[in-house]
Formats: sequence, structure tokens, C-alpha cells
Amino acid sequence: MNLVYAALAFFMALVFTLAGVTRAGSWLIERRNPPIGDFADIDGARIHYVHVPVPANADLPPVVFIHGASANLRDQMLPLRPLLEGRAEMLFFDRPGFGWSGRGPGNNETPSAQANTIAVLMDRLGIKKAIIVGHSFGGAITTAFGREHPDKTLGLVFISPVSHPWPGGATAWYYNLTTIPVVGWLFSETLSYPAGTLRMTAATGCVFAPNTVPDSYVGEASIPLVLRPGAFRANATDVAGLYRYALGAAPHYRDIKAPTVIISGDRDKVVYATVHSLGLVRDIPGAELVWVHNLGHKPDWIAPDLVIGAIGKVAGNDVDLQAMAKTVEARIADDIQGAGKCADLKVPEAELAPI
Repeated sequence: MNLVYAALAFFMALVFTLAGVTRAGSWLIERRNPPIGDFADIDGARIHYVHVPVPANADLPPVVFIHGASANLRDQMLPLRPLLEGRAEMLFFDRPGFGWSGRGPGNNETPSAQANTIAVLMDRLGIKKAIIVGHSFGGAITTAFGREHPDKTLGLVFISPVSHPWPGGATAWYYNLTTIPVVGWLFSETLSYPAGTLRMTAATGCVFAPNTVPDSYVGEASIPLVLRPGAFRANATDVAGLYRYALGAAPHYRDIKAPTVIISGDRDKVVYATVHSLGLVRDIPGAELVWVHNLGHKPDWIAPDLVIGAIGKVAGNDVDLQAMAKTVEARIADDIQGAGKCADLKVPEAELAPI
């Protein structure tokens, strides 16, 4: 019996120690990555955003950026804002539960709900219509916005998106674990920070692979913010619920009428490009696919010029995106970062998402 008590005492001490480490780590992360924008209360969620007003000589319409999983507004703002400065009104924001945005009282749990939050934020800022640019998980929200808010949509640009049901519907085990009541809360409050900190460098390498991770990317883009327990739970809820959402949404992508461009790399090691990107170009009438050889999951950082070209294309400008893609391919042809360390994602063409 003494051994049982000793084991229980050891377990409780370990839990409290890990919880303390996580709380201290979260405090340190927030000290190093303070908010850089303004806040708006939208249906009980305090949303953090950076609004770049329309410049005097704008040659492009407003652009709204939607970041992916595990990220925040800096992830797109850092590489893309400098290229659009003086050309367009821009809106970058932390999705509900990420960065410095609150999740709200259970009303931002789906891509559709988050698209609604974006629409309200646009109204608050006087943005009537915009080009919507979504990366990775942000692609699912972009499809929701294009379907449900066509009156606010001038065009859609998808960057390495997720959008369709994928074979098996599996996600990483820690996302599913985190969504389990009590157990998931305990996991996120004790292990999300220490385990995530240990894995962050390797995981980031595979996100960019085979392309080179930019110097200081993790710190400059404030990626550690996702390791805080609340943000970790929001991230897990989003990813774990994505397959169910895509099952219901994908059959309706044909209703999207806005000009659309999809940018995707054939070496993406995060999402099944042959499911999502090929599925979108198949389902959205008139969509253009820009398929880039030896490009991974981060075109926004590796090929920001191509993203800006896509924005111009959906705005109605004469842009040869396929020629631009060839230029990008020549630039990254020799990239081999992560070789032998990051598994390739390969899905047979016959297993494209059912609709």
C-alpha cells in the first residue's frame, strides 16, 4: 500500500511540476511575443488584428489573409505585407483562439463560424469586398467565406490548402487526444509546452521541406504562441473537426463563383496536395492551379512573389502565373532540406476526395 501511495504522490508531483513549467513557459512566450495590433469584440470573442488602411494610390482591392493551423497573423504578414505595401488595403488577424485572439463562447468551432467572424470584422473596418487569401487550414475557412459571403468576395487565393475529405480522415494523435474532455485538458496543461518546445525545430523543418527554413522564422513569426494550453486546445479542436466539416462542405464548392487561384507544391509534407488542391481546381468553376515542383507547404515564405501575382490575377490583372511558377522552380530546384527526415505524402489519384 505504501508503494501505491508513493506512486500516486510521484504522479501528482510530476503533474504539478509539468503544469508549473507550462505556465511559466506560456508567460515567457507571451512576454516575448506581445500583441502588435488592435482588438475588436465580436460575439464575445476578442479578436486581435492588424489593419493596413487603403493607400492613396492603391492598384489592388482590399486583401484579407487567413493563417493556417499552429500559426498567427505574423505568419503571412511578415513575408507578404512588404510586397503589398502601398498597393492595397490589408487585413491580417489572429484566428479565434490563436495568437492574441480569444476563442469566444463556443461560437468559433468550425471554418464556417470563423468565416462569419471575419465577415463581421470586415464590416467593422469598412471593408465591403476583398480578395481572401488562405493558407493551409485557412483554405477551409476560405472556401466557407467564398460560399457563404459571396457579396464580400472579390476573389480567392488558396495557398497549400486543406479543403476536402482525405482517405481515412486521420489526424495526428495529439489533436484527437486534446479534444477528449478532462484528459485533453490535462494533456494541454502539462505537456503541450515542454513536448512542443522539444519538437518545434524538427516539425518546422518538415513544414518547409524540401525548402530551407528562413533564419529566425520560428521567433519572428511568434510560432511558440500555439504552445500555450488554450491555443493548443483551439488548434486541436480545429484540426480534429476538419474532416467532418469537409465531408459536408466539399459537395458545395461548385457554388463558388469568385475568381480563384490555387498555389500548391508537389513536395508538400503537411497536406495531401493531390486531394485538396486538385480537388479545388476540379470543383470550383474556372479555378487555376499553379503546381510548383520541389515546393513544400510554405509558398507564402518561399514564393511570396507568386502569391502576390495570384492576388493580382484574381483582381483582374494580366498575370502569367505559370511562367512565374517556372521562375520559382528554377530558384528552388536544388532545395533538399529535410531529406530522409520528413516522410513524403503520396496519395493515388484514384483516391481524390469523394463528392
